[in-house]
Amino acid sequence: MKTLIVEDDFTSRLFLQEVLKEFGEIHLAVNGQEGLTAFQEALNQGKPYNLICLDIMMPEMSGEELLKAIREAEITSGITHDKQTKIIMTTALYDFETVMDAYSGLCDAYLCKPIRKDRLFEELEKIGLKSKK
Repeated sequence: MKTLIVEDDFTSRLFLQEVLKEFGEIHLAVNGQEGLTAFQEALNQGKPYNLICLDIMMPEMSGEELLKAIREAEITSGITHDKQTKIIMTTALYDFETVMDAYSGLCDAYLCKPIRKDRLFEELEKIGLKSKK
């Protein structure tokens, strides 16, 4: 599994990297603009990400803005819904409205920080990226 972690908080980024490294290749971006560049490069090379863990609140470009840009790029590239990159939004916000805005049919899952390994694995299983052991 090829994963992109887009997270401005060092501790959260490190945790996700450590937990997900057992599943394959990990790339890191520290803000939304870097995340968009990484996503576009992977898409242009024909090697898109299987999973993106995306923080909602970041500098330069918010996670919500990046989520919309990713989905627009996939549509423009002719990627069908069933072939889209799986995206898990992460945030310290517990505001229901923010959660609903983030989902709006564009992301596959949502996790509140601090992220727990068992919850992350649960969500990976739900979206088809991890099987039960």
